[in-house]
Amino acid sequence: MNEFIDLRSDTVTLPTPAMRQAMYQAELGDDVFGEDPTVNRLEALAAEMMGQEAALFVVSGTMGNLVAILTHCQRGDEALMGDECHTFHYEVGGASALCGVPVRTVPNGSGLPALPAIEAAIRPDDMHMPPTRLLCLENTHNRCGGTAIGPGPFCAACDLAHRHGVVVHLDGARIFNAALAVGCDVRELVAPTDSVMFCLSKGLAAPVGSLLAGSADFIARARKNRKMVGGGMRQAGVLAAAGIVALTDMVDRLAEDHEHARLLAQGLADVPGVTIDPARVQTNIVIFEVADPLGFLDRLQAGGVLGIYFGGQRVRLVTHYGITRADVDAALAAVGRVMRGT
Repeated sequence: MNEFIDLRSDTVTLPTPAMRQAMYQAELGDDVFGEDPTVNRLEALAAEMMGQEAALFVVSGTMGNLVAILTHCQRGDEALMGDECHTFHYEVGGASALCGVPVRTVPNGSGLPALPAIEAAIRPDDMHMPPTRLLCLENTHNRCGGTAIGPGPFCAACDLAHRHGVVVHLDGARIFNAALAVGCDVRELVAPTDSVMFCLSKGLAAPVGSLLAGSADFIARARKNRKMVGGGMRQAGVLAAAGIVALTDMVDRLAEDHEHARLLAQGLADVPGVTIDPARVQTNIVIFEVADPLGFLDRLQAGGVLGIYFGGQRVRLVTHYGITRADVDAALAAVGRVMRGT
């Protein structure tokens, strides 16, 4: 796909030269026995960066969220999550199908569900009802345009859940984007949660992998659940080596993606037929509306630019490692040609 400017997702990033070299030279062992030194270093680094006691290397963000739900909940417990959240829309119903955990959704069109909606959805102690055990939050919020939730409102939601005896798991796939956008340390952002998952394979540009972090006891139990769902990867240091480079070299670079997204949004706002509010673009995700999104995307691809359909009249473009300012300008030119019909 190198002939295209690929703005479908930050998952299309390719590993950096430093990652490839680190993977080649990685010191290896059997991670299921806890003997892969590179995985151990990655997990320790991730725990320290999140301000948590321990962390667990998993294949993907979906696996990380699944393992978290398995670890926090018993079969028949209920999980609350936003009706726009990634776990509800894009993780194949794993909470219900594999964990035996029914899901109850609350509206979250702006990213974070309103506190009264969360409180109203928490079940009373009633023998006829599943107990509300878990609140799943997301930051940044993909389907809400990459919205970043700051520590104040995020902490308020976690405090509300905890007052009702409900634990909180954070799908922090792009948590470093969130921390950058709201201007705080990532540790502060995740501190009120009981567990957090974040991805290495999106803006941080590692080829594979995510981390699940929490207390030492939680991670010990999660490690067994990871094994149960097939996540024991043996000599996984080959992959973990790229993750270490991602965490040490690629976090600060995310500011470039945010700047490119702002420029993209501002340029789109000037194109007749495109509906977008540039002020809502906080991170690296740009969502806008056109009258015929599927036809628009076909014509855009013919012009050398890839985006993704996002439901209704919405199109999503995502900036990432490998996308330059020149690519942004070229993408805007292609959008202009499509909308003019030239």
